[in-house]
Amino acid sequence: MSNIAQITFIVPCYNQATFLDEALETVINQTYKDWKCIIVNDGSTDHTEEIAQNWVNKDNRFSYLYKTNGGLSSARNAGINLSNTTYIFPFDSDDKLVITYLEKAMPILLNDECIEVLSCRVRLFGVRNEEFVLPEYSFKQLLLRNCFIACSIFKLKTFKKVGGYDENLKSFEDWDFWISVLKEKGKHYKINELLYFYRKHQENSLSNRFYKDQDFYLSLYDYVYTKHIKLYKEYFPNFILLYNDYLLLESFNNKVKRNFIFKMYVKAKQFLKLTNEKVNKK
Repeated sequence: MSNIAQITFIVPCYNQATFLDEALETVINQTYKDWKCIIVNDGSTDHTEEIAQNWVNKDNRFSYLYKTNGGLSSARNAGINLSNTTYIFPFDSDDKLVITYLEKAMPILLNDECIEVLSCRVRLFGVRNEEFVLPEYSFKQLLLRNCFIACSIFKLKTFKKVGGYDENLKSFEDWDFWISVLKEKGKHYKINELLYFYRKHQENSLSNRFYKDQDFYLSLYDYVYTKHIKLYKEYFPNFILLYNDYLLLESFNNKVKRNFIFKMYVKAKQFLKLTNEKVNKK
């Protein structure tokens, strides 16, 4: 251990004290030891502060920040602005890491300063247990869909260059951030191993809001598009042709869904799911 930290975990926490110990255990157990960790209490009303202080007392690589509630972007920004390491690892307070994550990631980062974003394969746990598959990254694909989980590693200097996370966004803040970080053709590296565990809860209030409030959902896309409109015009210069391609694809999908074989496939999949649920309950 060199005692020179190269990377800082930023752990925003809002009323998730129940999971915080479990998450931070996977930080302290990292086989690569040269790290710092800032726990950001975003105005929690549970016992987050007590748990965070216990970790600060346990290991001086941990530090603690309390702030009034301002949302996820605000909490991440506050923590990152206190950091001074080359790399930043935003880490959600209810997730877990494989203990060799940094051991695998840091040599890659330190040997190639052109890497702006480093990610890995992700596994869901909790109410769903399966690999979380995201689109393969290209910048053009990123403009259409997020290709990374929010908890991917990036450079502190790039964070400062792009102005951090946009605190006007109540969701999609990480997608917007990656667009800003990679717009100058920065390099991305993906470790082809399952090293991050993303917790899925029984109820996801944000997903529920998307379902119930389509205007909110569409407004997020509109905000990101308007903010980066020069990039969208560069990569998608003719939106009429793009929309026409979408209509053709939609028509094709509708034909597939009306197909008898597809309907039987859906029913078989539902039957297998119900069967597995009954087996798991026994």
